[in-house]
Amino acid sequence: MRYNNYSSPDNFILLGFSDHPRLEMIFSGIVTVFYLITLVGNTAVLLVSLLYPQLHTPMYFFLRNLSFLDLCFTTSIIPQMLVNLWGQDKTISYVGCAIQLYSYMWFGSAECLLLAVMSYDRFTAVCKPLHYLIIMNPQVCLQMVSVAWGISLANSVMLCTLTLKLPRCGNHILEHFLCELPALVKIACIDTTTIEMTVFALGIVFILIPLFFILISYVFIAKAVLRIKSAVGRKKAVNTCGSHLTVVSIFYGTIIYMYMQPGNSDQGKFLTLFYNLVTPMLNPLIYTLRNNEVKSALKKLFWKKIGI
Repeated sequence: MRYNNYSSPDNFILLGFSDHPRLEMIFSGIVTVFYLITLVGNTAVLLVSLLYPQLHTPMYFFLRNLSFLDLCFTTSIIPQMLVNLWGQDKTISYVGCAIQLYSYMWFGSAECLLLAVMSYDRFTAVCKPLHYLIIMNPQVCLQMVSVAWGISLANSVMLCTLTLKLPRCGNHILEHFLCELPALVKIACIDTTTIEMTVFALGIVFILIPLFFILISYVFIAKAVLRIKSAVGRKKAVNTCGSHLTVVSIFYGTIIYMYMQPGNSDQGKFLTLFYNLVTPMLNPLIYTLRNNEVKSALKKLFWKKIGI
């Protein structure tokens, strides 16, 4: 293989779609556009939720965290991906690969837990509206987010450290766009059953358990909405939860389906690209288009910036 000369303990080869150069050119343009939209959209949500006092509520506190998380998630992956797509050099240093791996696992795990926390916030808002601000006080919100980030960091450190310590016997070629954990496990030259079982177990903890918690929350929310006699009140409750439920459906639908695919298939690569780029881009659009308060704040910010 023509990449053998680049293989060394100090770098990895990210093949991606290197066998399809025209496809890489198309992808580089698409990824650039989507990444710019992701940056602008999530930055706008961060700014409006910070600058406007009417958005200083628990729901928008969690939304700020989601936007910040998506910015970190995509920025830890996309710039390096663009460098590899644009040029002939498909390498990434060992240190760069390690940083990307730790960041990818940390931010991905944190988003799973944060979406579960946001479902509890929506459950409290709909099912216990009179006690909402007491239950979801600033201290509790900060603690919930801190726990989500902290547990996710611990998960990342443990899994990624175990993965990077696996012997590769000189194999540094990854059939992927990025230093993803399954791709690194695949090139190990020893039996990886133990780490694969560990990944599976933690996958249940960070994917299925939060998803189960979200579904239970929405069962109670649905019951509460059906008890609302006013059509206006029912519509308001549905709109309150609709954006979050849409984001949950896209995020979990993609990640669960993605990990059911063969790790070395082109379809798996497309799904990874969707999960890492399209989902973070859609999140601010979904919350903006479905939320009148955010749309109003964005309009005020826009007109203020252009001096009108």
